[in-house]
Amino acid sequence: MEKMVPVQRVLQRVDEAYSHNHYEEAEKILLYWVDEAKQMDDKRGLLSLYNELMGHYRKTANEEKAEECAQNALELIETQQIEETVSAATIFINCATVKTAFSKWEEAMPLFENAKGIYEAQLDSTDEKLGSLYNNMATALKNAKRYDEAIENYEKAIEIMKHIPDGELEQAITYLNLANLKEAQLGLEEACGIINEYLEKAQKLLDTPTLSKNGYYAFVCDKCAPGFDYYGFFAYAEELRERVQYIYERD
Repeated sequence: MEKMVPVQRVLQRVDEAYSHNHYEEAEKILLYWVDEAKQMDDKRGLLSLYNELMGHYRKTANEEKAEECAQNALELIETQQIEETVSAATIFINCATVKTAFSKWEEAMPLFENAKGIYEAQLDSTDEKLGSLYNNMATALKNAKRYDEAIENYEKAIEIMKHIPDGELEQAITYLNLANLKEAQLGLEEACGIINEYLEKAQKLLDTPTLSKNGYYAFVCDKCAPGFDYYGFFAYAEELRERVQYIYERD
């Protein structure tokens, strides 16, 4: 019987290590199984491990190792001849986020474009994965100063998130991203009007009565609060922080 890496069990152990902030332990687990996968000649398992490792090194700001894992993953995709699969597209996105994590915006774009072509051809037009891709692409385009393309992708993401449960949360984040984009594109004074419109839309979305007031809601509120603070919505930013505290204390 062909030996294979027990990927799901390995990733469960890694997630457990992360839950205790044991990043070194998570890395050791992944590297151990990389060696095992090579000995087993389990290329699919190895691809999954490299995919996880590039995320690990991105989080720990190790550019050299993150880039190495991304390159290894891309080479495996090619040798396995799975370049046109949704799984490959997801890895392309992860490789692109490695590039963006280290401000290599233009280098990320071909990887995003490859993933976009696959996702648009093979996923439903309202698939959440597609919305996430548009958001990631838009952020890279914004930082590359390709503002019109970034706006187009943010708007596509918003349309998709209208069709998913609690999608208001992702829409709110995207409107804050659009506010940042308009400031970068036009300057704070000239963009003031549209920025206020975007923040008012984000506020309305976060206040949607039907939203699940769970841990993810708290996470999004915590993520959005500094943006409202930055643009002078001080009272609302404080209200978001109070919601976060209430949820965490309740749970």
